[in-house]
Amino acid sequence: MITLLYFARLREALGTGQEQLALPAGVTTLTALRAHLALRGGVWAKEMAAERNLRAAVNQTVAAADAPVTDGDEVAFFPPVTGG
Repeated sequence: MITLLYFARLREALGTGQEQLALPAGVTTLTALRAHLALRGGVWAKEMAAERNLRAAVNQTVAAADAPVTDGDEVAFFPPVTGG
């Protein structure tokens, strides 16, 4: 089981800020996880699409797309943030 957190526009678009997910077989990276979530269709397909600019953190550490995801992890998705 992994914990998924969604922040900012993602939380609003997806209608949730957090969920628990049994890690599907074969989903071992952030890229694979995003692809799995996009298969839900609708707004999920739009927001998790590979061409969307999203940042992610695994266990509160910003991670690259090929970062591993394993059972028990906390994965957060958030849009890029700019400062001013």
